[in-house]
Amino acid sequence: MKVLAIDCAASLCAACVYDAVSGRELGRSVLDLGKGHAEHLMAVIADAMKAGGLAYPDLGAIAVSVGPGSFTGLRVGVSTARGLALALKVPAIGVTTLEALAAEAAAAFPARAVLAALDAGREEIHAALYDEMSVLTYGPAVAALANAAAMASEHSAVLAGTAAALIAQSAGRPFDIGPRTATADILTYARLAAAKGQGERPKPLYLRGADAKPQAGFILSRQKN
Repeated sequence: MKVLAIDCAASLCAACVYDAVSGRELGRSVLDLGKGHAEHLMAVIADAMKAGGLAYPDLGAIAVSVGPGSFTGLRVGVSTARGLALALKVPAIGVTTLEALAAEAAAAFPARAVLAALDAGREEIHAALYDEMSVLTYGPAVAALANAAAMASEHSAVLAGTAAALIAQSAGRPFDIGPRTATADILTYARLAAAKGQGERPKPLYLRGADAKPQAGFILSRQKN
């Protein structure tokens, strides 16, 4: 089965095609945009498909990062994945950024618990804890920094994600640390999706609402006729 993976969860606009039978990446395209995923994603996908020598009918599944991450980027990535899956009549498979980061940490530190954690600001962490067998035991959820540090210490966990250094500093002790990035390599999403298989349709994982909200003074009341 050939899998197209898409990631717009953070600053990257990334896509790759992956052969799940041979375990080989066939092609990829990655742009570090920050913003503007909607304008570039289809071109990035086309470049990855061209690099892999594939056409859309060759695909057997679409993988997509579902967050937590950029509010707008997640909407772009997930809606594109679902649209392609519907048009091609193939499954769309969601993979969280936390499980992808945890998988990379587990590959570097086998048979260890992993706390994947993203800095959400306001001394809050988007966190998920995986045991020594990479089974999810906590989250994904919003945790206070102090609680995340206590959890990491209790399980002697490997840390991964943008909050790794914050957690180690809060705990006041050293930890083994895997990737410190806001998202995993695009190939990791493809591999995890291929292993998971078809499930529920992917949807963005928002652990808290968008920071941008309308000011109350500018909300107009609805007039009754």
